[in-house]
Amino acid sequence: MATKELVGLPEIQEARRRLDGIAVNTPLDRSRALSEYVGGPVLIKCENLQRTGSFKIRGAYNRLSLLTPEQRECGVVAASAGNHAQGVALAASLLGCPATVFMPRFATLVKVEATRRYGAEVVLDGKDFGAANATAIAHARERELVFVPPFEHRDIIAGQGTLGLEIAQSIDDIGTVVIPVGGGGLISGAAAALRATAPGARIVGVQATGAASFPPSLAAGRPVALERVATIADGIAANCPGDLTFEHVQALVDDVVTVSDDAMAEALVLAAERMKLVLEPAGAAGVAAILEGVGELRPPVVVLLSGGNIDPLLLLGVVRFGLSASGRYFAFRTHIPDRPGELHRLLGMLAELGVNIVGVEHHREGVAVHLGEVEVTLQLETRGKAHIDLVATRLASEGYGVEQL
Repeated sequence: MATKELVGLPEIQEARRRLDGIAVNTPLDRSRALSEYVGGPVLIKCENLQRTGSFKIRGAYNRLSLLTPEQRECGVVAASAGNHAQGVALAASLLGCPATVFMPRFATLVKVEATRRYGAEVVLDGKDFGAANATAIAHARERELVFVPPFEHRDIIAGQGTLGLEIAQSIDDIGTVVIPVGGGGLISGAAAALRATAPGARIVGVQATGAASFPPSLAAGRPVALERVATIADGIAANCPGDLTFEHVQALVDDVVTVSDDAMAEALVLAAERMKLVLEPAGAAGVAAILEGVGELRPPVVVLLSGGNIDPLLLLGVVRFGLSASGRYFAFRTHIPDRPGELHRLLGMLAELGVNIVGVEHHREGVAVHLGEVEVTLQLETRGKAHIDLVATRLASEGYGVEQL
């Protein structure tokens, strides 16, 4: 693979000048909750508080601002599952440029409607991002319009790199910077800025286990496409690095680790409960890496929270999933004799064990139970995995079968 010239500090500094008054210099705050996990200071860079709710406006605006007046007048085309769509839509609106954004049919309603509100025409096409992206590229080529990629362009990388400048200028002594990774535009730009301004910092990328294209690519020495992507973190669900982003990561990044969907769900719960922040799964990938203790994270650690655009319905499900994964929520099904007082006996026993019962469903008909039995489904708030084990053991000792849900 031919070596490409990496994005340099002058390009990132120029991008920062263009973004002055456009992108917010988001807070870099100390997190006591995360500091407990690494035995040293952890700071969070809150790009979930950026315009459009993610870092994407940085790269999108930088790219569009460098187009000729004629190109902007004709309009631009992009493809995205959500955050890049909103970044392009807002950047185009600020620059008086028409924008058409292709989004997968499964894209969340919240992100689709937000993209439309920023002024873009949204076309829902394709079963996944790859299909929508292919259609968008064909549409741009056919109409001779500029296609704005989500990560594979120098201007995009330079715009995202302004984050690295902000981090380096906000803290003198950086041990490790932890950055979510999808296609690699964010970590490429941030790493380029940090290597020039804080060369001693350790840079760690974090990918979702179900969309981890960089580890096999780095092992092979070239971009490798995944056959399948499956993760709740749609913001980092890219199936293949770009050639340019791959070269940046290969040259500038110390390590790329992976975290499970379970870990990201647990991270979302911690962020909401302890840090008072709403994140999307991709935005919580760095928090998940802290919780899992993956990679060498030398403090002071800076964790980049890349976005907070989460569908409320997904948030509801993910929070429940995260509570379950962390032992804070326990849902199960059991059978009890169909006679007076049995449900009261079961609930009384649970109360003795100190759980909070948040849901009870009692089914006599329409389920596969023996004659003289009823099925009961319960949702409990618990104090941790050890508490769940205590509850399950007590239920079994009293003759209740437990089917965890």
